[in-house]
Amino acid sequence: MNSLPLEEYQLNRSILSITNLTDMNDEKIYWLQTTPKERLLALEMMRQINYGYDATTTRFQRIFEIAELKTS
Repeated sequence: MNSLPLEEYQLNRSILSITNLTDMNDEKIYWLQTTPKERLLALEMMRQINYGYDATTTRFQRIFEIAELKTS
């Protein structure tokens, strides 16, 4: 998987093709040959292209809750 910065990728919106999901084309064959890890990396890259990258949201949020112990 190529690790270029997101600014290096451009989306060509002038190309559109409609196909049947059961058709085997080159793109489908390519993705079937990649590992699940490579697919997830590509999915994350597309998410960042669509929604942007925000370093403050890359970590899990921590939620603290204070529970009082009831003594009987």
